[in-house]
Amino acid sequence: MTVHEVLVQYESRLVELQASIAQLILPHAQAVGVLAIAVGLFLAVSLYAIRGQVSFLWSSLPIPVVVVSARRLKRNREMEFRMWRLKRFYDRAVQRVKGNWARSGSTGEEFSDRGHVYATDLHVVGEGSLFQLLCTVRTSIGRRGLANYLLKPPVVEETLLRQEAVRELQGGTNIRESIATLGEFEFQESQQDTFEEWLSSSRLSVARLPRVTLAITSGLLAGIVLAGLLGMVSWTNVAIWTCPLIAFHAGVGLWFRNRVNGMLSWLRPVSLETRVLREGLQLMEATQFRSAKLRQLAEQVRNGSGAIRKLERMLDALDQRDKDWFYYPSRALLAGTQLCMAIEQWRTEHAGSLRVWLQAWAEFEALNAPATYSFENPDHTFPEFASGAAHFEGRETGHPLLARVSCVVNDVELNRECAFYVVSGSNMSGKSTLLGTIGLNAVLAFAGAPVRARALRLSGLSIVASLAAMDSLLNGKSRFLAEVDRLRQAIESGAPGRPVLFLVDEIFGGTNSRDRRIAAEAVVRTLINRGAIGLLSTHDLALTEIASAEGMSGVNMHMASRNEGNPMDFDYRLKPGVTTETNALTIARMAGVPV
Repeated sequence: MTVHEVLVQYESRLVELQASIAQLILPHAQAVGVLAIAVGLFLAVSLYAIRGQVSFLWSSLPIPVVVVSARRLKRNREMEFRMWRLKRFYDRAVQRVKGNWARSGSTGEEFSDRGHVYATDLHVVGEGSLFQLLCTVRTSIGRRGLANYLLKPPVVEETLLRQEAVRELQGGTNIRESIATLGEFEFQESQQDTFEEWLSSSRLSVARLPRVTLAITSGLLAGIVLAGLLGMVSWTNVAIWTCPLIAFHAGVGLWFRNRVNGMLSWLRPVSLETRVLREGLQLMEATQFRSAKLRQLAEQVRNGSGAIRKLERMLDALDQRDKDWFYYPSRALLAGTQLCMAIEQWRTEHAGSLRVWLQAWAEFEALNAPATYSFENPDHTFPEFASGAAHFEGRETGHPLLARVSCVVNDVELNRECAFYVVSGSNMSGKSTLLGTIGLNAVLAFAGAPVRARALRLSGLSIVASLAAMDSLLNGKSRFLAEVDRLRQAIESGAPGRPVLFLVDEIFGGTNSRDRRIAAEAVVRTLINRGAIGLLSTHDLALTEIASAEGMSGVNMHMASRNEGNPMDFDYRLKPGVTTETNALTIARMAGVPV
């Protein structure tokens, strides 16, 4: 399948959805008309029955029609809502394929961390970021899962499991549509923090005996009132027998009042967010998976939807206790207190399992996101992972965030023989974009996603980037100190079997050329001695000497214009050797400075 074919498939699906929405208009109007007529007949016949002109039996005849019409109307509305939600889902999918994705969707800004070793520098989160491109998840739980996949590269074994799962989910159009339409409404959410705050809240500890006692007394109270309604017991006896029970319930209710009210404050948000999670777990349980990772996740959530459904029913019942029709009976029966006790018992039994279910759902959505990316980018390829010394060998590697028409690809080969590139070039020649290309493709690879390259072979790596070091008045750090701190992290980040991939733009740009040359060589030598590979970019030609220094195993590369007469006409191609071009004077003239 080609990118064009993906676009045609998406646009065809949009046409189908628009046609389906149009086809629902007539059944919807018919259901409304029948319902209106049935209700009108019911009211008219009821009026005659009240006047004694007909039997009340006749007034019940339109009721089945009302019920059927109302159910059909509700079903049509649900189908229409689902179609509109799918239409919005595919509208954004078309935007992604066309390259207009940066205008919509979650940016992942909530996961931004200036202290992260590459998130900000490589534009992994934020407006127009890799996260925004990949984020096709339905829930806040899934967004957190996707962020973890992009910001916490795992060991190679875990990466291979993710890659296998992504390959399996790649063609799962039905799964993607099911995820997109979870919940009754689009605004319904499931947030990790909501459940975590409830699970961590103070407990309502109640022994079994009081719970059993309250269940018995509530049953007796309801039974006595029902007997009175049926005429089996006089209302005098009903009053005599129920007063002690109501007094007992009032005392118990006052005793637990503060604790129950505190618990209700935690349960209200939870009650709004269980449905989406429950339907998501049902989807996982109902799907047969082949890959080891997906089978493991499905096993973790086995019977989870049933348990959450039980919690959902209790939360729904708790919500009904304040409705007008049930307000006083619920107080007499101590329904709220007993439901809180039952919910507390559920939490005691399932707290650990709920955390596992949340984590499993987060991972499932996180895997589905790169699977969607893979489906929409059939020209991308899954990378190959190998053990041994650090290496990153990419053919025709392009920047994942650039539009296809403007993306220039380059070959990169970093390994034991060539540990690092010193990339020289004038301003705006594409050096920083090249570093971002390598870094973002590595992030994609470790998330289990395909990469923008004809082929990529790499080892387990710890990514550290310094492309956007900035002053921080809040933290009392200058740009130079922030860069030094990031380079220290690069030196310390290496681990056995996981050396560093360092990507540094304009290293030590805040100091003089002589000191910069000495300090840069010292840092790079330390990194290389620890098995690291990477790239330095610079327009300071003195730093190009580092590549040929003794024992460094570096190579000088450069990026330049394609036209010697126009230093701003860049081709963004990586070429061997040191640049011979400068464009500072041209840039000054562009700014209106006479030079």
